[in-house]
Amino acid sequence: MFESLTGKLGSVFDRLRQRGALNETDVMEALREVRLALLDADVALDVVRDFVAKVRERAIGQEVLSSVSPGQQVIKIVNDVLIEALGGAGAVPVNLAAVAPVPILMVGLQGSGKTTTAGKLGMRLAKRDRKKVLLASLDTQRPAAQLQLQQLAERAGIASLPIIMGQTPIQIAERAMETGRREVYDVVILDTAGRLSIDLELMAEVAAIRRATNPAETLLVVDAMTGQDAVNTAKAFNDAVGVTGIVMTRMDGDARGGAALSMRSITGAPIKLVGTGEKLDALEEFHPERVAGRILGMGDVVGLVERAAETIDEAEAEKLAKKMAKGTFDLEDYASQLKQISKMGSIHSIIGMLPGADKIMAQVGNKNLDTKVLNRQAAIISSMTPKERKLPDLIKASRKKRIASGSGTTVQDVNKLLKQFEDMSTMMKRMNKLGQKGLMRQGLSALMPQGRRPF
Repeated sequence: MFESLTGKLGSVFDRLRQRGALNETDVMEALREVRLALLDADVALDVVRDFVAKVRERAIGQEVLSSVSPGQQVIKIVNDVLIEALGGAGAVPVNLAAVAPVPILMVGLQGSGKTTTAGKLGMRLAKRDRKKVLLASLDTQRPAAQLQLQQLAERAGIASLPIIMGQTPIQIAERAMETGRREVYDVVILDTAGRLSIDLELMAEVAAIRRATNPAETLLVVDAMTGQDAVNTAKAFNDAVGVTGIVMTRMDGDARGGAALSMRSITGAPIKLVGTGEKLDALEEFHPERVAGRILGMGDVVGLVERAAETIDEAEAEKLAKKMAKGTFDLEDYASQLKQISKMGSIHSIIGMLPGADKIMAQVGNKNLDTKVLNRQAAIISSMTPKERKLPDLIKASRKKRIASGSGTTVQDVNKLLKQFEDMSTMMKRMNKLGQKGLMRQGLSALMPQGRRPF
């Protein structure tokens, strides 16, 4: 997410940091490059103009130009203006402050991920907020749309409205609300039909459903990968029927990020949630200050910690830590660790949340930065016997061939895994031997195999 913009802004700011003092010309040159970077990231022209004007107004002042670290001051200003453009500090939660059952209306174009997002939102509200949720598909246009939502509800472990053929969208919506009241649901999520493009019929249908259900939230689902088309769609829906919040899907695949930066300024509606993957739990709150930090290469450590806390089994992690400290860590434990990491999402997305992610990416490249690597390693370990997992030194040529054949990999893949495990075991033993004081005194280099560096 935002790789292109992050890289270009990083180059601009690196040059600013290298200068001991800045004059007005330096700032103007930097802002010219910032402007080009934003336009290249597909940010709307009006938004770019407003953004640059705000930064210029704050940056060209005596207190900045003569400050101890003017480069850092300018970066701080850009960060502040970025947060404002993205919607201000703090996430805007989904509004549930209404009489139950709270109606939430999902709108958007066909192909934006609206139905999947309805399922994700339902599971999120059920698991995180402990709400009793009912999903209802109002899509009578697309074949099997109602069945798709029913199947998503089953996967998410939540209820869906029984399908009755021949009903109109408004009749389905009214039946959903009546069911919600009668069966004491907290939230009813209404998934409307989409179209391939915006038309009067679509808007009229959504407006009629809104009048009939009076939703607490009208959430517009847009595909971040469509760039300015997503912004244009949001503006059209907002002008025609009004939206209270935006959900951006496929944010993990949007390398430019222009839609996210333009959305609030163009529509006035906040981005409330973002889709970050295909899994049903890949839906997160949108935090403008964290996204700004990621754009400027400062990472999102808070978000990474939160994701780890949600996905990692604390008891299992503690057990692994004790085994590592004792030097009894084996391939069975390594497989367990791989499983824990894969729950957090792709390696690409995890690295993207670290400070200096763009530089890390540049060093390692994009090769192998996905969970397929972890899955392959897990498959190799599962093809070993329990004894081989406990005693990896037993694995010689003939065993390697058998393991490779059983896991659908190559002997080279098996060798790579064993080498990684050996390096990790060596690191653990050295850490145990050095102790905390020795580690603080000698640093990470003391843990690495001879001739290697930490990064």
